[in-house]
Amino acid sequence: MILRLKRPTLSLIAVLSGLALLGVTASVRNNAAGADPLPPLEVSPDAPRLERPAEATAGKPQADNSPCFVCHANYAEEPLAVRHARENIGCIDCHGQSFAHRNDENNTTPPDVMYARERIDAACGDCHETHDVPARAIVNAYLKRGLKGTPADKLVCTDCHGRHRLDHRTVRWDKTTRKLLPRPDASSSGEP
Repeated sequence: MILRLKRPTLSLIAVLSGLALLGVTASVRNNAAGADPLPPLEVSPDAPRLERPAEATAGKPQADNSPCFVCHANYAEEPLAVRHARENIGCIDCHGQSFAHRNDENNTTPPDVMYARERIDAACGDCHETHDVPARAIVNAYLKRGLKGTPADKLVCTDCHGRHRLDHRTVRWDKTTRKLLPRPDASSSGEP
């Protein structure tokens, strides 16, 4: 039995087939050109969020801190490092190129520049001349960070801004002299 379709039905089938063919062709063309499909939408409280509109940072150079993150991965998402990297200010801008430090697999060579606590404010002040923040915001940050035991005149920039410290150190240097300090557990063995 031969099925006879009316002209409007044939036209509709032809149009739908053409649209489907165009969609497949466009998809193949985009993938062939190297365009990645969009990542899946992640909906959770932990999903990353844009802090600025995408167009504000699109095409803007960003500091490449990847050589530092090989060992210091904790700074890849640390607010102070992220904020500065977006402004194209990288680890090397404050800590020097530190080639010897980066290439030392024994982790016994200090970075070119380190900041003892008493030098932090002056170092930040090289670029940040003013600190125009309402007193209430400063007090709130002070309390939020649990700094109640720290006298106000002993606070430094990084007490409130970012968490720019290593929580666990396997090696310690005197940040003023750049000399390697003995490990607390090595006091009886004579090892550095």
